[in-house]
Amino acid sequence: MISLLHGPGFLGTRALLYADVTLVLILLSSGLFTLGWRLILHHKETAHRWVQTAAALLNALAVIVVMIPSFVKNIVPGIPAKLLEGTYGVTFFHGLVGAFGLVLGLFIVLRANGLMPKPLQFSNYKGFMRTSYALYMGSTLIGVILYVFVYVAGSG
Repeated sequence: MISLLHGPGFLGTRALLYADVTLVLILLSSGLFTLGWRLILHHKETAHRWVQTAAALLNALAVIVVMIPSFVKNIVPGIPAKLLEGTYGVTFFHGLVGAFGLVLGLFIVLRANGLMPKPLQFSNYKGFMRTSYALYMGSTLIGVILYVFVYVAGSG
């Protein structure tokens, strides 16, 4: 099964299957985050919570299974020496922004679902959610740009 993921992708680029699947999962979770944002604007709190929870878990799955191992294998060994070469610096920044977004997003999901200890609970969701959404969308944009540079333009 693992070797299948290292075969050719399905998006017509030079990416391997795991990169294409990850891109699609991240874009799907980004769409779900945006749908959740729209739901809360229409005061659909329960639907908002379920959609955001699903999006955060889908995002976490892609990050934990694919992105973190890839980052550790391909980027960490080049830090700090290669940070100014090719896409290293951008990938490093993408990882930082994504990590903050992931941790904050999962923290919000745990809190929203009543799974956070009392001392870590908060009541002002709006600021936390807006920050998490901005971090997530920023990281997604950087990730899509990296995908294009590395697998479409071949500049990685």
